[in-house]
Amino acid sequence: MAYNYKYPRPSVTADCIVITKDSQSKVLLVKRRNEPFKDYWAFPGGYMNMDETTEQCAIRELEEEKGLKVEHIQQIGAYSKVDRDPRRRTITVAYLAIVDSPIYVVGNDDAVEAEWFHLSALPQLAFDHIDIMKDATRVYTQIMQNNHSHKTGPK
Repeated sequence: MAYNYKYPRPSVTADCIVITKDSQSKVLLVKRRNEPFKDYWAFPGGYMNMDETTEQCAIRELEEEKGLKVEHIQQIGAYSKVDRDPRRRTITVAYLAIVDSPIYVVGNDDAVEAEWFHLSALPQLAFDHIDIMKDATRVYTQIMQNNHSHKTGPK
């Protein structure tokens, strides 16, 4: 399918925030290999291909960059600040994946390394990822509270 637009279009990316549900909740971050924000920590993610949805993009990027396969992710939101990426006008759709515990991951593609960080001890994040992290933490907390209340039943 060929695309020919008269007007400029933004780029679309997808990010995947992976948080563990163990007692010491951790989030998976990658150290960026390239500018902008070289050597800063960020969520696994990347540009959407023309033949995929943002959800498929988030799952693909997670597997490509970290070798981590997930089947279920939940959309957190879309982030579209005009200056969120200094390279070009970019809109990202962020997704949350919850895993039982930290899984061995490696940095591939455009990530120097990958590491699990405690939610209470995050490094400085690239782009607007601190804003996304706040929203991801809120959604994660709601999901975990709902799961807990379903297990314990009504009081």
